Amino acid sequence: MSEAVLTTIAITGFVVAFFHAAIPTHWLPFVLTARAQRWSHAKALAITGLAGSGHVFFTAVLGLLLTLFGFALHEEIGTWFPRIAGGALVLFGLFYLYRQMLGHVHGHGRVIGEDARVHAAHHANHGHDDEDQAQSTPAPPPPVSDRVAITSLLALLTFSPCESFVPFYVYGIRYGWMGFVFLTAILSVATVAGMVVFTWLTLMGMRRLALRRLEKYELGLMGVLLGAVGLFIILFER
Repeated sequence: MSEAVLTTIAITGFVVAFFHAAIPTHWLPFVLTARAQRWSHAKALAITGLAGSGHVFFTAVLGLLLTLFGFALHEEIGTWFPRIAGGALVLFGLFYLYRQMLGHVHGHGRVIGEDARVHAAHHANHGHDDEDQAQSTPAPPPPVSDRVAITSLLALLTFSPCESFVPFYVYGIRYGWMGFVFLTAILSVATVAGMVVFTWLTLMGMRRLALRRLEKYELGLMGVLLGAVGLFIILFER
């Protein structure tokens, strides 16, 4: 049954990380900055992938700390670990559902290293469609240098971890370092792929996808997924 549970964790973790990357705060700033700076699609996608890697790195650091703490805990609690890990996931799920009911949505405030002009531009243009952008008369010169723009984009996500994926490291503890590496690989592929794919779709003018609904209900969706996986672990893991 352990293999079945691990497979469930892997699939659910991939879905969570990929669709977390689909919310507009993870790709719209790259599209808006690319247009303002007049970047090629290839350059914009490369920077998106780089920022996604930073996002993954910071999340993995949190996962590493959790794993180190969990090694010692796992030795003490032994066979009770699956129930505790499953219970932790259920609690995380309930916490996300609670935040959803309060009307919170996922977002990124201005973080260390992000230029104020770039951040302001992101929020000023966040609600406009591609057609609205195309009708604007002639484009002004780039608001900042490429170095400042790229640094801001990297800071935007590098210092903002994928908090919805961190709970999966709770269960991965029982598999030691292999579990940590496995989950980090899933996080890396899903996050970077999601960010690059949705940035590319938007740059190509395919922004008809109703992704803002996903942003609005992301916390509730993550809460349901985490809670379901936690219950699965409690009931079937031995």
